[in-house]
Amino acid sequence: EYFVSFCENLIEELRQIGKIRTTETYTTTLNSFKRFMNFRKKGRDIPFDNIDSNLMMEYEQYLKSNDICPNSTSYYMRNLRAMYNRAVEKELVIQRYPFKHVYTGIDKTVKRAVPAKIIRQIRDMDLSHDSSLEYARDLFMFSFYTRGMSFIDMAYLKKSNLQNGFLSYRRKKTNQQLVIKWEKPMQEIIDKYDTIGSSYLLPIILDAKTDERKQYKNAAQLVNSKLKKLGKQIGLPIPLTSYVARHAWSSIAR
Repeated sequence: EYFVSFCENLIEELRQIGKIRTTETYTTTLNSFKRFMNFRKKGRDIPFDNIDSNLMMEYEQYLKSNDICPNSTSYYMRNLRAMYNRAVEKELVIQRYPFKHVYTGIDKTVKRAVPAKIIRQIRDMDLSHDSSLEYARDLFMFSFYTRGMSFIDMAYLKKSNLQNGFLSYRRKKTNQQLVIKWEKPMQEIIDKYDTIGSSYLLPIILDAKTDERKQYKNAAQLVNSKLKKLGKQIGLPIPLTSYVARHAWSSIAR
């Protein structure tokens, strides 16, 4: 049995039973491992018997040399380990603990919150010269105004979620119901964008007929790359991303 082809089959099985998140996670991980295999120039697949701690230490070194941070390295290792353990369960390989010498923990990450004065500075920037920067900033501020709403929840907000001065929605991640009082700055952002003919509140998913998840992911990538640019413009010491709005809201609220 070969490791990469086993993982590909596993991913396909998971896709068929609707485990979309796991499918995406494992695919990202496997793509990284395949890049490493190409880099080694020893063929694109590898027998299970050759999956050992030396190989994983070599893979970890490869990730470090590509400036992958410890948390991301650990993320890849944990996912590979999960796929390897599936093969052990299916008795395709005897457990040899190939991950025992690589890092699979989670580091405390750099604080992502920024103070209120930075949020005000982002809000007040004149970005009329660049509509994509302005769009990214507006979605960042919308997230902040809505108590740090996550990007996926913003993408799937329907106009019907807003009723009688309250925005109510269920978190995609936890299914928790949240209700937020609708405030003027939120309305000002909505008013800036044309969503006539769409059932969505924000201009993230623009075409309900095509792949909505793909549209959301593309928008998230675009917004985060534009936010990083904005962060550099104001000299922020941390990368500005949509997460920063979440963390800023909770630390300012606290």
